[in-house]
Amino acid sequence: MGGLKLKVAVLTSSRADYSIYFPLLKQLKADDYFELEIIAFGTHLSEQHGATYKAIEKDGFEVKHKIENLLKGDQPKDIAESQGATMIAFADFWSKHTFDLVFCLGDRFEMFSAVSAGVPFNVKFAHIHGGETTLGAIDNVYRHSISLMSKFHFVTCKAYNDKLKSLLGEDQKIFNVGALSIDNLKNLKLYSKPKMIELFGLDLNKPSILFTFHPETVSFEKNEVYIQEIIKAFQLLKEYQLVITMPNADTMGNLIRDYLEKYVAEVKNVFAIENFGTLGYLSAMKHCKMMLGNTSSGFVEASYFPIPVVNLGSRQDGRLRNRHIFDVEIKKASIVQKVREISQGTHLLNENSYGAGDTAVTICKILKEIH
Repeated sequence: MGGLKLKVAVLTSSRADYSIYFPLLKQLKADDYFELEIIAFGTHLSEQHGATYKAIEKDGFEVKHKIENLLKGDQPKDIAESQGATMIAFADFWSKHTFDLVFCLGDRFEMFSAVSAGVPFNVKFAHIHGGETTLGAIDNVYRHSISLMSKFHFVTCKAYNDKLKSLLGEDQKIFNVGALSIDNLKNLKLYSKPKMIELFGLDLNKPSILFTFHPETVSFEKNEVYIQEIIKAFQLLKEYQLVITMPNADTMGNLIRDYLEKYVAEVKNVFAIENFGTLGYLSAMKHCKMMLGNTSSGFVEASYFPIPVVNLGSRQDGRLRNRHIFDVEIKKASIVQKVREISQGTHLLNENSYGAGDTAVTICKILKEIH
């Protein structure tokens, strides 16, 4: 341990992982035992994606390190080149900066590259959200690789704890602590419907569907057909206001973005936003009638309310299913049918499998014990 404090860095590459990290960042900042430094890269520094590092600063955190690494383009060659650029950028960074512990989260290709670059420098990584499975995305490869390169592991439920043990071996430092997202939902005061109108101009008194669709990066060549089918379904679901958040910077992500932007420009009763921020997104989730798409937040955060989730395609295959999840193939008729079935259904039982909302406190307690 360096000095009297534990010097901890947090790698964040997107609005999505920052939203998950948020309660942990607050806990680390509030506890004098820790010296916190935030490392922002990826889409955080992209104007196209909302320059979301500014949202981190607005929340009261210092973004001490900003690392430019994202290349333009969403084809496989672009992604591969971005991985290489990220590794080069972080090779320079790790050669100049040392920490007692560095948090990494999830399964993004740029997170994999940042962690890979740290291995020759013996950077001590702590991985959050290991042991999970997404068969419809190449994220599986990145997630498991990040786990293999990490020393400590904070998983969200017993099923993922057991899966990670089978991958890494019984003697690894794996801790089942629950999901940080549940901390957010338990402790944050979400916006009311009038506040959502005031802040975003979004009227959630209208029956609304929260939509996020990320590319399927295993069968990436099918994404154009998928988004075309989804838009055809939109055209038949005119009884709902669509609240659209934009996709990740994945293979074919720009293609999906282009289709959505064109659709939004041509029709009414659609609200599109690049970045709600943590509070805005969770508040939209609370007030919408259901979620539609293939985002992991439909599995974790949505289970807290619970809100019904129409999960499209295979990107999230392998994740733990609760009763609020309805799996549907990406075809117009199937999507429309399931949305209308759910709209006539009864209230779902709450099956939150991801802890009691004390994950950040638990992680900090464990860090003190193991150091």
